[in-house]
Amino acid sequence: MNQTPPGNPAGQVSIASLDEAVALAKNLKEPGSIEQFVNWARKHSLWPMPFGTACCAIEFMGMVSSTVDISRFGAEFVRFSPRQCDLMIVAGTIVSKMAPVLRKIYDQMAEPKWVISMGSCSNTGGMFNTYSVLQGIDRIIPVDYYVPGCPPRPEAVVYAMLELQKQIAKETDIMKSREHFREAWVRGLKARGQTPKSQILHGKRESL
Repeated sequence: MNQTPPGNPAGQVSIASLDEAVALAKNLKEPGSIEQFVNWARKHSLWPMPFGTACCAIEFMGMVSSTVDISRFGAEFVRFSPRQCDLMIVAGTIVSKMAPVLRKIYDQMAEPKWVISMGSCSNTGGMFNTYSVLQGIDRIIPVDYYVPGCPPRPEAVVYAMLELQKQIAKETDIMKSREHFREAWVRGLKARGQTPKSQILHGKRESL
């Protein structure tokens, strides 16, 4: 069935339908059909693991409320047990003492797993350019989608989730672990030189 997305009355968002599942099931003998069927099931059964620490977590609450209602997109079962989740949404500032906890929770999540970084603080450290704040969660865990804003609106996170569903629908080698390749995305705690924000603050780069 089709649903009208929030903030865009003219647009239509395709939701999982029984007809779509039947069509995929009938073509299971076709090459690549098994991958399509598994990806279809995975993208419509995302279980978010919220890691909210600041004001972005309030916007995440708005995302799961009846106004926006992410359950329409197959992401209704918000769980606080990482062993049941496959989508981590980091919403808020991550300090250095909290970084090992974030990494441990990520390691405990079920594969395949994905990460959405929500807000400026989790993306780049936000306004807190200090030694005690992690300057981007991609220094310790791989990130699939970054949502800009301070804080971003719930609709922006829904858009990132819809884009993630498109990515999941195109994945291949569904029975192989992707973590070996995802680790290459992690910048590391020392990163690769100064971040763009640090360069701007120290006068080595012009702001956009």
